[in-house]
Amino acid sequence: MLTIGMLTSGGDCQALNAAMRGVAKSLFEAGETVVYGFEDGYKGLIYGRYRKMTERDFSGILTRGGTILGSSRQPFKQMRIPDENGLDKVEAMKGTYRQLGLDCLVILGGNGTHKTANLLREEGLNVVTLPKTIDNDIWGTDMTFGFQSAVNIATDAIDCIHTTAASHGRVFIVEVMGHKVGWLTLHAGLAGGADIILLPEIPYDVDRVAAAIEKRDRAGKRFTILAVAEGAISREDAALSKNERKAEQRRYPSVSYKLADQILEKTGKEVRITVPGHTQRGGSPCPYDRVLASRLGAAAAGLILERKFGFMVGIVNGEIVPVPLGEVAGRLKTVPPGQLHHPGGQADRHQLWRLRNPHHMGGCRKRQPPAFCVCRGTNRGRIDETTPE
Repeated sequence: MLTIGMLTSGGDCQALNAAMRGVAKSLFEAGETVVYGFEDGYKGLIYGRYRKMTERDFSGILTRGGTILGSSRQPFKQMRIPDENGLDKVEAMKGTYRQLGLDCLVILGGNGTHKTANLLREEGLNVVTLPKTIDNDIWGTDMTFGFQSAVNIATDAIDCIHTTAASHGRVFIVEVMGHKVGWLTLHAGLAGGADIILLPEIPYDVDRVAAAIEKRDRAGKRFTILAVAEGAISREDAALSKNERKAEQRRYPSVSYKLADQILEKTGKEVRITVPGHTQRGGSPCPYDRVLASRLGAAAAGLILERKFGFMVGIVNGEIVPVPLGEVAGRLKTVPPGQLHHPGGQADRHQLWRLRNPHHMGGCRKRQPPAFCVCRGTNRGRIDETTPE
């Protein structure tokens, strides 16, 4: 008999249930299996909040958003700090694992979740993880489940803005989720035909944003749409100390509101802001995410049956692969500097043009390319080391 535990940690996203279903159904099919579901992420593992699950629990959840187990954020940097009652969280998690006689703990989560998962691996627990996040920023996998569903929602938001922006001749900012990386904003911006795309990887120059808007005006364009990642930052703010930056950020609800004021000041243009917010993480997973999550879940079950622990299951070049947890934890997959980056060079601008215009691949050309796509982090590679959360 095989006994496993399962938990979902961090912010929710689409296809968490589909992934758990893939794991459980594969294990139940393989033989006698006991599954314990921990409630609200690592909190359930710490405080012994769990329930025994049956095959029926995993039936009919393929298309359901959110997570049937619940989730919570338990910052990695606080895992070694006792709780308010002096409880050692790491020892408590190990105790729950051993009390239930688990053969493996299946953990679904993002970057912070993977740091804690790797910590548990280092403490001697058998762990297998699956990459969950709408940010697509987990190292070791080309794609995370939840990302494509979020892209669809953010793209729909930009699509809807086009008609009202054109009708009223305004500048619109659509703020897309993504504090540290810009994959979601980049994909949604390209797919939605945004005229300017600002990512967290390179500080933006507001003068050039204004210049791009004015250039569209001179070309007879009635509107401009900006896709702005919530973690985008100006060059001026990037030069501030951490405390100074926090003080500056407190002046506005988000970067989009500050940018709107700057655009109004420099161009006189009326600016409207749309924030899809948590809708990007909600709702039913798209077909792509359902398939990806199911494949990753089934592969995770395969690793467990083969008693191969200490891996994240990822997808690389279309193939499902095990990635050592020690290589994943603490590393962030950012948009590569220079990719779709037009600080002035024509080559990168033409690269963006090719991606935005199928004419160059035998299709048709309908819209002008964005004025530029700015990213943050000119000295950073595709893979970054991250500080503990």
